[in-house]
Amino acid sequence: MVKGLYTAYTGMLNQQNRMDVLTNNLANSATNGYKKEGATSQSFDEQLAIKIKDTSDYSLPKRLGDISLGVKIGECYTDFGQGAFRVTDNVYDMALDGDGFFAVSFQNKAGEASVKYTRDGAFTVNREGYLMTKDGDYVLNPAAAMAGNPGAAGYIRVEPNVKIAVDEAGNIFQNNVQVGQIGIVDFADTNYLSKYGENMYDLVQGGQVQESDARVIQGTLEMSNVNVISEMVEMITVTRAYETNQKIIQTIDGTLDKVVNEIGKA
Repeated sequence: MVKGLYTAYTGMLNQQNRMDVLTNNLANSATNGYKKEGATSQSFDEQLAIKIKDTSDYSLPKRLGDISLGVKIGECYTDFGQGAFRVTDNVYDMALDGDGFFAVSFQNKAGEASVKYTRDGAFTVNREGYLMTKDGDYVLNPAAAMAGNPGAAGYIRVEPNVKIAVDEAGNIFQNNVQVGQIGIVDFADTNYLSKYGENMYDLVQGGQVQESDARVIQGTLEMSNVNVISEMVEMITVTRAYETNQKIIQTIDGTLDKVVNEIGKA
């Protein structure tokens, strides 16, 4: 194989992966609490090139030096930086100022319950008075959030026909009486968080839950931390890099064509 073809091919694959990440960020630029992702690149381990069957050196292998075989797709990472706030004046909308996540009881199609974590505080109250996400997941209190317990004992229930007030610690009041508290947790290492869907996260094995000092802001939502302009600029850069690798392949292909069909016939 011609080394240049392979190197350009790996470059195209890498740029395609970066483009996929960028388009996903742009698609979720209006998603509450979404945290943008980034892609990294790595070089293949250098290989020792050896020339064999060279009669000028008595058929002994001759060292040519180390060569790189191009680029490979690295790991994707999540930027957990704070997003901008949007005031909604809806008493059930909550935003977190600082490091932390809301904990919700999520139920999959098989009926299995688990705890998910999110920065999306667009909540509502159902007819029974339970505080829920817009997708119907129950919001958990501090004890259930810290224990990772998705059971009904951790649900938050209020009087649905009485206005609520929430302080910065997540305490819920109705008629000046505390009726519950929203569970907010943080993690010792966010690398143990695995993205689930658009703006929810799973805690993988080895992750440690800890208390959060984030402030709850009622009547406000946290938007995504995606900067649309910078993502568009990055997309242009990726497109040009992809086209450059394309041209390299076309150039090498044209050279091989001349070698085989023109010089080879001479």
